[in-house]
Amino acid sequence: MRCARVLIAVLACLVLAGCAGNGPQRPSQRKGQTPEPDSTEMALLELNMQLAQTADEQLLRLAQAQEEPYALYEGNIWMHISDRGDTDGPTPKRDEEWLVHMRIHNLDGKLLQDTEGTYRIGKYELPPAIDNCLRDMHHGGRARLYAPWYAAFGIKGTDAVPPYENIIIDIELK
Repeated sequence: MRCARVLIAVLACLVLAGCAGNGPQRPSQRKGQTPEPDSTEMALLELNMQLAQTADEQLLRLAQAQEEPYALYEGNIWMHISDRGDTDGPTPKRDEEWLVHMRIHNLDGKLLQDTEGTYRIGKYELPPAIDNCLRDMHHGGRARLYAPWYAAFGIKGTDAVPPYENIIIDIELK
């Protein structure tokens, strides 16, 4: 009886060690077979797509309600350049460092973050919404962006910006 208990304990340890505590694992795929989609992953993907569509519709309505003209940029970002700045000067190029002042608000107007810093363009130091739009600005230029969560701070957010937050970004390129 004692040997049976020891044997069961040893087998249990081997099973747990084989799984490395990660729980059950998917069976390996045989050559030529495509993996079956995980239903949880598919549900999350569908939910994120619905949230993105809702964000796009919300920002479209917001941009259309403004007196100033807003242009649609890549990533469904709406931008209005309020001050072109030094149009004879250069525009930011990939891998260049520029001083950027950003004031980030939620759509209710609450200030979430006010920062100024030097950022390298095109090196993922800024959210895509900001990085892409800076390339159409000049030194001294000012713009306002309406950015969907997926082109701003995404599903994780930051200490100042909550996850899934559509935001308004006031930018000054210094």
